[in-house]
Amino acid sequence: MFNKILVVCVGNICRSPIGELLLQKHLPHLEVNSAGINALTGRPADPNSIAVAFDENIDLSKHIAQQLTAQLIAEHDLILVMEKGHINAVTKLSPAARGKTMLFGQWNNQQEIPDPYRQSREAFEFVYAMMSESALKWAEKINKV
Repeated sequence: MFNKILVVCVGNICRSPIGELLLQKHLPHLEVNSAGINALTGRPADPNSIAVAFDENIDLSKHIAQQLTAQLIAEHDLILVMEKGHINAVTKLSPAARGKTMLFGQWNNQQEIPDPYRQSREAFEFVYAMMSESALKWAEKINKV
């Protein structure tokens, strides 16, 4: 059973904050957090992430980026990453985490979610749609357990 989920991307300002709030929306009984492999620590979410999420009634305005640490990994039951390479970054910090680290897009044919950082708003909208679909599939799987 998962009680605490950690969503991970690179900077913790684009994808993982969106994933965090989407999962919170679908799984309100669980604790969901996010962090970055190379976080832009202390920074708010990217303005495009904030705008796209706002259009979907999700408020990212209070997000503050945090660095992924071995302690954060240990505190969570499930780690969801955006790209296959992120699995290696997580397990480098915490080798024991390999068994609990999966792709955010796991249930969408193990789809990797591209980084929209410094791209157009349309790129953020595309990523948001991918993440929304993946979050819903995670919620369905977790709620069946």
